[in-house]
Amino acid sequence: MREIVALLQNIASVVSPTILKQMSQVIYGLLITNGRITMLEIARWTEAGGSYRTIQRWYHSKMLWLQIMWIFFTSWLWKPKHEYIAAGDEVVFGSASS
Repeated sequence: MREIVALLQNIASVVSPTILKQMSQVIYGLLITNGRITMLEIARWTEAGGSYRTIQRWYHSKMLWLQIMWIFFTSWLWKPKHEYIAAGDEVVFGSASS
């Protein structure tokens, strides 16, 4: 778990300490879970502080994902002499009922 927290320190300036702690719980639960991945299953495998309600709160919090991904990319993957192709995907938050 300490390794996950260390890897997340790059984004500490972008997210709150609470979100950072919740994110580390979710990542740990995702990595250790076997079988179906659900919020309940993630909560079962997390350490202290990773309750089902905590996982729900994290999934419902607003985050600057573009900025988070950019920080991860530039911190861990970026090599100045290489060329990169950027791609995006549209996310739909809800559908209109007829």
